[in-house]
Amino acid sequence: MLIFDGDCGFCSSCVDVAKRYVNADVQYLPYQRADLTALGLNAEQCAESVKFRDARGRWHSGSAAIGRLLLGSGMVWRPLGALIVAPGMRLFAEAVYRVVARYRHRLPGGTPACQRLT
Repeated sequence: MLIFDGDCGFCSSCVDVAKRYVNADVQYLPYQRADLTALGLNAEQCAESVKFRDARGRWHSGSAAIGRLLLGSGMVWRPLGALIVAPGMRLFAEAVYRVVARYRHRLPGGTPACQRLT
């Protein structure tokens, strides 16, 4: 399960791309429509970064969520997922994720609703 910001045009566009090109058996759900309490999450956590629940029921956030999503996909995306979650790349991947998250309102598909409060 991937929980994302459904009010953000950039996030929604990324999910549309993932649904089309990432061959993973994943439920994509905007956090605004999810029963966050039942999932063990809250709105603040979900507004800060994307969340991914793996097959074992563990939650991953930010770049780790994207990496885990890709690891569970077809062979084309699996190596990129492995790279994102690799011990030597985690800090770099998370830094890139934070920059993208901060400026997502300026990226293709972004809207003023994408701008996070920081």
